[in-house]
Amino acid sequence: MSAEVAPTLAGYAHRIQLAVRWGDMDALGHINNVKFFTYDEQVRLQYFDTIAAVVPDFWKGSGIILAKLGCDFVGQLRYPATLDIGFRISRLGRSSLDTEAAMFEGERLIAVSRGTLVWFDYTRQKSLPIPETVRALIRGREVIAPLES
Repeated sequence: MSAEVAPTLAGYAHRIQLAVRWGDMDALGHINNVKFFTYDEQVRLQYFDTIAAVVPDFWKGSGIILAKLGCDFVGQLRYPATLDIGFRISRLGRSSLDTEAAMFEGERLIAVSRGTLVWFDYTRQKSLPIPETVRALIRGREVIAPLES
C-alpha cells in the first residue's frame, strides 16, 4: 500500500460505524486480523442491501458471490474502539467488480480490504454480465467513479 495514496473517508459514499467487541481481541490484546474480514463483510452486505431493495431477484435468482478478498493491515486496533468504515466499488468489469473498504479509528487508517465479486446466476451456477440497472445504481452512488473494463 506504500505506493498508493492512502484513502480518506471522504472518498466513500457508503459508510457505517461499527463498535468492536471484547471478543474480537486476540491473545496480544489487539483486534484479531480475521475480524477485519468480518467487518468487510458487514459493510459490503449493507452496501448491496440498497441495491437489493431496487433489483427484484437480487439474492434469489442472481447477485454477487465473493471470489477474492485480501487486507492490508496498517495499524493496530484495541478494544474499546469504534470503526468508521467506507466502502466503494473501484472497478466494474463485464461480470466482476472490485471492492474496497477502508477502516478508520477517528482519522487513523487501520486497514484496507480489497475484494473481487462476481455477478452470479445461483440456479445455473455460472457467472453472468452485471445488469445495466445494477451498473447504473453503482455509478450513481460512488464519490469516485469506478474504473470500467
